[in-house]
Amino acid sequence: MSSPRVTFNNKLLPYLLVAPQLAITLVFFYWPASQAIYQSVLREDPFGLNSRFVGLANFQRLFEEPSYINSFKVTAVFSIATAVLALVVALLLAVMADRIVKGRGFYRTLMIWPYAVAPAIAGMLWLFMFNPTMGTFAYMLRSAGYNWDPLLNGNQAMVLVIAAAAWKQISYNFLFFVAGLQAIPKSLVEAAAIDGAGENRRFWTIQFPLIAPTTFFLLVINTVYAFFDTFGIIHAVTGGGPGKATETLVYKVYNDGFVNLMLGSSAAQSVVLMVIVIALTAIQFRYVERKVHYG
Repeated sequence: MSSPRVTFNNKLLPYLLVAPQLAITLVFFYWPASQAIYQSVLREDPFGLNSRFVGLANFQRLFEEPSYINSFKVTAVFSIATAVLALVVALLLAVMADRIVKGRGFYRTLMIWPYAVAPAIAGMLWLFMFNPTMGTFAYMLRSAGYNWDPLLNGNQAMVLVIAAAAWKQISYNFLFFVAGLQAIPKSLVEAAAIDGAGENRRFWTIQFPLIAPTTFFLLVINTVYAFFDTFGIIHAVTGGGPGKATETLVYKVYNDGFVNLMLGSSAAQSVVLMVIVIALTAIQFRYVERKVHYG
């Protein structure tokens, strides 16, 4: 027997239900994006009193600027390292938590807490711990004979912001990995164990393929996070320094637009950044998703 068809007598109701979401999308995404595209082809004075159309001159100047090319390299290293580190550590912790029998809820609660910390606060926590003058871990590193000073060493500063950004995102990834592991029928794992498969083999042949859709989703989310949501961490920890060693694309947009008041250049940078993230997401859906099997 077929189920009865649900209909809405009020034709206006569906539009009213989606109107708030459409309004939010228009106001907070499409309108700012259109303004950025418009300003990217203009050259304005810092006070916005005078502007003239310059076409693609702002974009041409960007790619001739060595500091902008450097920010591309910094962003590539930072985003890849942050996404990989956050995903790998979160998956490892999720697998360990899934195997815990007693106190499972307590461990999961502890793992979720860092996600409630704001990015800027997370950055300051790591800066205090590894501050070269008063940080506890910095003192331990110096006692071990390692010259630790992320305020002067660009490579050390990059390691610090990557660790802080990954730590902030691990909790988010952990939630989804745990949910994905819980959704796997225990009978499959138990059958493999009876057949003599070890824990590592059971994970790579049964569990990991079944959480591939979750992993793909988190890969997209972590890519966007590394490009945009890490601004607060970099601003709090290094301010893009030392010597622009940690100046990512999103931080350069802020630095040129709000600090140096180069409005046209900043708008052009935001357009390039938006295109890069859209392209990366499309590539991930086009090629990476092909290897993801939804059961």
